[in-house]
Amino acid sequence: MAASVREKQAAALKRMLNFNAPPLKTTAAEPVWKVLIYDRFGQDIISPLLAVKELRDMGITLHLLLHSDRDPIPDVPAIYFVMPTEENIDRICQDLRNQLYESYYLNFISAISRSKLEDIASAALSANAVSQVTKVFDQYLNFITLEDDMFILCNQNKELISYHAINKPDIMDTDMEAIMDTIVDSLFCFFVTLGAVPIIRCPRGNAAEMVAVKLDKKLRENLRDARNSLFTGDNMGASQFSFQRPLFVLADRNLDLATPLHHTWTYQALVHDVLDFHLNRVSMDESVGSEASPAGARPKKKNKKSYDLTASDKFWQKHKGSPFPEVAESVQEELDTYRAQEDEVKRLKSIMGLEGEDEGAISSISMSDNTAKLTSAVSSLPELLEKKRLIDLHTNVATAVLDHIKSRKLDVYFEYEEKLMSKSTLDKSLLDIISDPDAGTPEDKMRLFLIFYITALQPPSETDLEQYKKALLDIGCDLSPLNYIKQWKAFTKIAATPSNYGNSGVKPMGLFSRVMNSGSQFVMEGVKNLVLKQHNLPVTRILDNLMEMKSNPETDDYRYFDPKMLRGSESSIPRNKNPFQEAIVFMVGGGNYIEYQNLVDYTKAKPGKKVLYGCSELFNAGQFLKQLSSLGQK
Repeated sequence: MAASVREKQAAALKRMLNFNAPPLKTTAAEPVWKVLIYDRFGQDIISPLLAVKELRDMGITLHLLLHSDRDPIPDVPAIYFVMPTEENIDRICQDLRNQLYESYYLNFISAISRSKLEDIASAALSANAVSQVTKVFDQYLNFITLEDDMFILCNQNKELISYHAINKPDIMDTDMEAIMDTIVDSLFCFFVTLGAVPIIRCPRGNAAEMVAVKLDKKLRENLRDARNSLFTGDNMGASQFSFQRPLFVLADRNLDLATPLHHTWTYQALVHDVLDFHLNRVSMDESVGSEASPAGARPKKKNKKSYDLTASDKFWQKHKGSPFPEVAESVQEELDTYRAQEDEVKRLKSIMGLEGEDEGAISSISMSDNTAKLTSAVSSLPELLEKKRLIDLHTNVATAVLDHIKSRKLDVYFEYEEKLMSKSTLDKSLLDIISDPDAGTPEDKMRLFLIFYITALQPPSETDLEQYKKALLDIGCDLSPLNYIKQWKAFTKIAATPSNYGNSGVKPMGLFSRVMNSGSQFVMEGVKNLVLKQHNLPVTRILDNLMEMKSNPETDDYRYFDPKMLRGSESSIPRNKNPFQEAIVFMVGGGNYIEYQNLVDYTKAKPGKKVLYGCSELFNAGQFLKQLSSLGQK
């Protein structure tokens, strides 16, 4: 199995931290001690990939932000990992003048321009530090990998390339160019790290098309430059992809505005929807027990606790895409097995303790037998403790999610929206849910109403609409997102043919309380145990058409670019007639874990196929609603 983009980016970072030499195979040699200086962009790229312990193993004793106050450490080399911005370059020049470190290894996340390189050179000259600037590298790592098969462009300044920024009614052409260049720069870095030149497909007449045209040009210019091409030689040798090139599908967020607002039912997407979860770290308030004092019990203190949900967490890897009821059940099962193992260790200890007193009563055979068992139990302790840590982590996270599901009736919303999106018959009226004071927050109700409005074949009549609006205003909803969605529906041709969400539907499996045993941590009374039927969301359907070379009115008009064709790369007839084995889908204007999970499920059903999901930013429904709201106020 070839390396994933996540492994490739991590390997590139490790090479950089080893002064841009391949890391040594032998672990016997002591690493060279050094400091790592990064900006916020660099920090965001490194943190999901390398833990602090890994950095320490590579000799990084300190990691500091470029713009923090740093003391000189004159006899240590410094590795910089920063964006080539004006202020960063100024600060590096200042560091050279102040002679902070023994030597400087400058690594730029994106390619640095000639003029900025000259600025550094002249600063090094005037500070008499030319010999100390040991290496200057363009790393082409300007993207953030969150999973083996998922990446985003940035976390800092993401509002600059957000859905809101791209769809502002008063956007200037120059601003639009700048947004597209930022996106293309990151995508170019992504393909350099992957070591593959893709075939590009995109729809016509939107931001995705602008990105495709620019990316094709940038890839083609690089391939033409025979001496400096980044796609030759050792980069290409270890490509993740087979001999066949990957398909790169650029999609525009406007193709489907319902999915990002949808209430979801799988673990990872729920965590992102209801908790504070970004760059693979979830932060939660934890109540600490109240202390009794003479004046009566003090209220519970709130502690901020954060957990990393990483690739090394086996439970997370296995269950992040599972429906929540299954997750709760699995956490409980893990807990039960752990307790059984713990009891076994305790039992052995007590037997060993007893044996001394009752001399000769117990034969030496059982003694040695128990000693062997105890020894094996002791040797498995570290593993047991790690297991306990993960169980505690997921018990806390799943309990926090469950609290939201119960207090907001999220199962009801999820089921109702699935029915709306798959045009199934509804068992209760939308007004009933909107006016039910116990079901959800105003934001939940607004999300539900927008999905109804987006997926309706016929827009509701004026009288009905007024009735809905009044009900929404009565519970304190902000109606600005609706203003924007109305314009969006009027503008897009999609209005005539709403996106088809497949015949998804969900099967309620009766109430949960029957699934969970009575001693469970998770009291599921009253929460529906909904089981998902596999269905393809619009973006998965488009990918399927293009990957399998199916003819379909939805995608027949998509443009086709091949940057390896020298004479202008667009051809109306795709040269490639075989279905693709590997594809990357990229959402211009933002993506979410619901779409990601849908693509993962699609790939599972297609042995041998690989699909990566990327997006310009990752937002949850609340964050997306805010963007729609500010667009609707304009």
